[in-house]
Amino acid sequence: MTAGGPADQDGESMGGVRAALGGLTTRGRSFLAAGIAAAICAYVLGQGDLLRVGLLLAVLPLVCVTVLYRTRYQVAGSRRLSPQRVPAGAEARVHLRMENVSRLPTGLLMLQDHVPYVLGPRPRFVLDRVEAGGRREVSYRVRSDLRGCYPLGPLQLRLSDPFGMCELTRSFSAYDTLTVIPRTEPLPPGRLPGEASGYGEGRQRSLALAGEDDVIPREYRYGDDLRRVHWRSTARYGELMVRREEQPQRARCTVLLDTREVAYQGSGPDSAFEWAVSGAASVLVHMLEQGFAVRLLTDEGSPLPGDGSDGFTGATQDSADAAGLMMDTLAVVDHSDGAGLSRAYDLLRGGNEGLLVAFVGDLDEEQAAVAARMRQRSGAAVAFVLDSGTWLTGGAVAGAVEDSLRRLRDAGWTAVAVPPGASLAELWRHAGRARGGPAATGSGTSGTSGMTGVSGGWS
Repeated sequence: MTAGGPADQDGESMGGVRAALGGLTTRGRSFLAAGIAAAICAYVLGQGDLLRVGLLLAVLPLVCVTVLYRTRYQVAGSRRLSPQRVPAGAEARVHLRMENVSRLPTGLLMLQDHVPYVLGPRPRFVLDRVEAGGRREVSYRVRSDLRGCYPLGPLQLRLSDPFGMCELTRSFSAYDTLTVIPRTEPLPPGRLPGEASGYGEGRQRSLALAGEDDVIPREYRYGDDLRRVHWRSTARYGELMVRREEQPQRARCTVLLDTREVAYQGSGPDSAFEWAVSGAASVLVHMLEQGFAVRLLTDEGSPLPGDGSDGFTGATQDSADAAGLMMDTLAVVDHSDGAGLSRAYDLLRGGNEGLLVAFVGDLDEEQAAVAARMRQRSGAAVAFVLDSGTWLTGGAVAGAVEDSLRRLRDAGWTAVAVPPGASLAELWRHAGRARGGPAATGSGTSGTSGMTGVSGGWS
């Protein structure tokens, strides 16, 4: 039998006779051992009838091995994930398709797919006789409460003889990856202070340089003013080109995720760190939907591969692609061994950084001071501070956290303490109301968790 994956349709042979003999089942090995023992006893006792019985018992599994080994099927298999990227706690369906591309019908096939234990039990299927050129499709569901990238495969086929004496296993070479991204929470819309909307009249514009050598031309589009035709570029490219006299500049948002291991206690889907990752994912998606150019930073710098010089994504590519890239990055983000936020501070160059949204864990005095200085390098800043100790004990916010919040608010941050199980949408709404100044403080509830006071302005 030969089997192949989507890129290996012709497959390869099953291996040697030794591999075939290794496929003997417990029943086959028992028959072979009983036959050999009966033959030996018949030889010692001189019983011809017993010898014939022993030979029959020993030959039957060997014949099954030979027939199964010499039966070469051409079987192609493929796997399809729907969808390939799912939030934590959601289900994905895996579709398997087996196709008999040989001229002979197959026997009984047992299909098994390898999946990580966190996705559920290993799926097994029994496929009846598949006619020549026929196909069979089966599916199963996987689910994980833990984000990450999980390999699916290889797919295995087990071919058995009618007597159950021998089973041969063939593994496909193709793998697929299921990406479990953090849960995201829809955030309430609204105009955030300190930044312009992503599109429209409020967006900033940068003027192109007026010199002939500094013009960045683009192809002519219907409706462009013919007075903007750049004849030198038109002659160079062989098509009508116009001057790009002004370029829209999208509003920017930087999302900072503190991943320091020393800043968080506990683990699991309900830990403070997982809430921070999900919160960062929710803000990234929300800002991209609002038309912002978004940058993701951690305490170790930018975790996104292939970032531009400024690290912002979404300005030159589709927002869905940018969101997918960031979700894939957050799906595998883990604790860092770093002890400080200085590297992220260095990447905040100052100037047109736009809105800064930070999700930070426990801060000592030194790191609280570094975080406070970040406010000087952004247009507006809001921080969600998680006291991981309260997430373990369910107690009140510690005094050290209150000191960190006070330091951040004095530096101009809108700082919010995050209680266990809090709703980010509610915290986001309360933080937006706090922009009116220190008087805009208040409390509320989110589920069973009490909201802490919010103060500070979005300057």
